[in-house]
Amino acid sequence: MSRFILALSAMLALAGVEKAQGTPMMCSSEQRSCITACQKNPPALVANCISGCRAYFNYCRSTGCWDNGINRYCGLLRQ
Repeated sequence: MSRFILALSAMLALAGVEKAQGTPMMCSSEQRSCITACQKNPPALVANCISGCRAYFNYCRSTGCWDNGINRYCGLLRQ
């Protein structure tokens, strides 16, 4: 009986973790974050930075992976 309770507790805990993760990540959200980060650069560098964000976004839309040269993670919704 105690194994059953332990297994049930573990399943409930894992179910809670899944719900705690929230909404899935999307390529468009990563692009917005990238552009926001670009705004912190000196004005002369902002245009090139935003251009890079658009390239990362296009790559993400085709692969589902965000790759900005520093970080690479996959499984994003392609929107």
